[in-house]
Amino acid sequence: MRNIKIEGLTQTAAKNDEIEIVERKGIGHPDSISDGIAEAVSRKLSQTYLEKFGEILHHNTDEVQITAGESDPKFGGGQLLKPIEILLTGRAIQEYKGTKIGIDTIAIETAKNYLKENIINLDVEIGTVIECKIGHGSIDLVDVFQRQGIPSANDTSFGVGYAPLSETETVVLKTEELLNAPSFKKKFPAVGEDIKVMGLREKDNLTLTVACAMVSKYVHNREEYIDIKNELKGIINDLVPKYTDMDVTTFMNTADDETSKTEEGYYLTVTGTSAEMGDDGSVGRGNRANGLITPNRSMSMEATSGKNPINHVGKIYNLLSNEIARDIVSDVEGVEQASLVILSQIGKPIDQPKTATAHILTEEGYTLQDVEPEIRKIMDKWLQNVSDITKFMVEGKLRTF
Repeated sequence: MRNIKIEGLTQTAAKNDEIEIVERKGIGHPDSISDGIAEAVSRKLSQTYLEKFGEILHHNTDEVQITAGESDPKFGGGQLLKPIEILLTGRAIQEYKGTKIGIDTIAIETAKNYLKENIINLDVEIGTVIECKIGHGSIDLVDVFQRQGIPSANDTSFGVGYAPLSETETVVLKTEELLNAPSFKKKFPAVGEDIKVMGLREKDNLTLTVACAMVSKYVHNREEYIDIKNELKGIINDLVPKYTDMDVTTFMNTADDETSKTEEGYYLTVTGTSAEMGDDGSVGRGNRANGLITPNRSMSMEATSGKNPINHVGKIYNLLSNEIARDIVSDVEGVEQASLVILSQIGKPIDQPKTATAHILTEEGYTLQDVEPEIRKIMDKWLQNVSDITKFMVEGKLRTF
């Protein structure tokens, strides 16, 4: 009934490609801010529905749009000239069984809290204008959530996932996570949250190009800016050997004009995000569900953040695919790489996809027949317990970008 299929992978492992490109947009990138707000609002609505009604009602909050503001960063200071505009849209049930929910209030408060926690140099009250246009969801859709057993798929859609991460993918992910770690910010307050890491592997040579917004009030002159940039490159170069033996070359803020004596030649921001001065953002335009943008791998264009965690297969199957792939690689002896694709049919139970296909690359000395029984067990168990994904999402235990 679950239509599980297991096939041999017809390509080499990603690590064997001569050219590999991997990107991560950090938490302060405008697209990532949109993703983060959308997911935070969905999680808060889910928790509110559970608290008031004992069940999660239908909602989708995956249409956050950021319109950039204007700023005037200066060495040692600067100011925000025009606030960042944030539009929250989507659909949500606003009244159920005679009880009304303040959707707009919940969404705006949640968005502000998310920004305060993650964009620490942004004065949310004066630096943003947050407007909520979340519409009324259809009460008829509550029926989908109340049916006995497993929810029905909201759409005919697919999710993809893979494991393990290549060394290049791991380095790109760990680099951004280090630079945006709260403990790192305490040591290097000049480092903003808008960090983009682009990795290019050419055979055994890895090039990292890092764009890092600097917070102007913590950088007092050109010389200090350059010193911080060089120190960050050294920190990254020290981090990389923990995850790979490849030779690495790191570039940072390559658009800088280091001959400039004024702020104009450098990547300075007042708040730590380029959303303050020209870069807009939208949900689903950045990282995939595993936190990376990986053109060498299979990817879904589906936006994961903000979609309801009950029956929106565009969210559930992307997350599920990655979880299954990770378990296959970690738990099944002889598997070198696993890629998953899971396809739903609208209206069908989400634990019974149209297909759940694993493409497997085995290690030398193993055949597909050797590993297939254990892989099938893992896939069947995850599909049988697919509602665990909902639980993990409400608890904030899975990343969506």
